[in-house]
Amino acid sequence: MNEDTLKNLLPAFITSLEEKGRSPSTVLAYRADLEQLLNFLQDKNKVTTSQLTQTDIEAFRDSLLGQKYTPKSVSRMVSGGRATTNPAEDVSHPKIQTTMPKFLSPLEYRALRDVVRGDLRIAAIVELILQTGLRISEVAALKLENIKDDVITIEKYATQPERTIPLNQPAKEALDEYIKIRPNTDSPFVFVSKNGKPLAVRNIRAAIDRYMQKAEIAQYSVNDLRTTFVVENLKAGVDLVLLSQIVGHKRLSTTERYLELAAVTEPGKKQQLVEL
Repeated sequence: MNEDTLKNLLPAFITSLEEKGRSPSTVLAYRADLEQLLNFLQDKNKVTTSQLTQTDIEAFRDSLLGQKYTPKSVSRMVSGGRATTNPAEDVSHPKIQTTMPKFLSPLEYRALRDVVRGDLRIAAIVELILQTGLRISEVAALKLENIKDDVITIEKYATQPERTIPLNQPAKEALDEYIKIRPNTDSPFVFVSKNGKPLAVRNIRAAIDRYMQKAEIAQYSVNDLRTTFVVENLKAGVDLVLLSQIVGHKRLSTTERYLELAAVTEPGKKQQLVEL
C-alpha cells in the first residue's frame, strides 16, 4: 500500500481539530504553522512521514530562529510538527526568556498611527487593539456579525467565555473607514486579504512589525499594543475588575501584575475605559 503524503494528511488533521471544538483562531494558527513546515520539508524532498527524521525537525526549528521568529513562536511551531509526526517528539524547544511586558508611550503609539494612516485595514487593527485590548488571535477571528453599534462581542473559544467590549469613537471610526473599502467577499471575518480570504495572525503580525519599523519603534511588537491598553487604563484609574473582564483575564491576579508596570499603587474605581 502506498504511503499517504504529509500534504494529504494535513486536511484530516485540521478536520480533527475542528471536530474537537478548537477555536477558529487556533485552527488557523495550526494550519499556517503546518503549511510552513510542509513547505520546508518539500524543499528537502521529504514528503511522507517515513522520510522524516528528528534532524529535519531540528533544521526547521533553527531556520525559524534564523528568520527572527521569537522563541515562543518557534516552540509553538515545533509543537505543531509534533502533532503530526513522531520525529518532533524529542526535539528540544528554544529557551523562552521571561521578561517584563512592554508598552508604548503616547508619543510612540501616535507615531504608529501616523505611519499606518494610509493603510485603512492595518490602521483599524491598530486602533482596535489600542482601544479595546483585544488579543491578536481575537482580531483575526472577529466577524462582521460581532460588531453592533458601539459594542463588539468576542465569541467563546477554548477556555475563554463570551465577552462584550465597548467600542469608543476612535475604534468605531477606524473600523467604519476600513469596512467601506473591505473587499467584497462571502467571508464572515472582518479582516480579509485582497482576495477575500481571512487575514491570518502571522500576516497581521508581519504588517504591524513593518509599520513599527517605519515609525522607528521596532523594539515593540503587536502584543505590546494590548499591554499599552491595560497600562493606560490602569493609569487612568479604571476599575481592576472591569479591566480584567474586558481583556479576558481568567484571574484578577493576572491583571494585578500590570499595576507595577503602570506604576500604580492603588487601583482605581472608574467604570469607563479611557480613550487612547
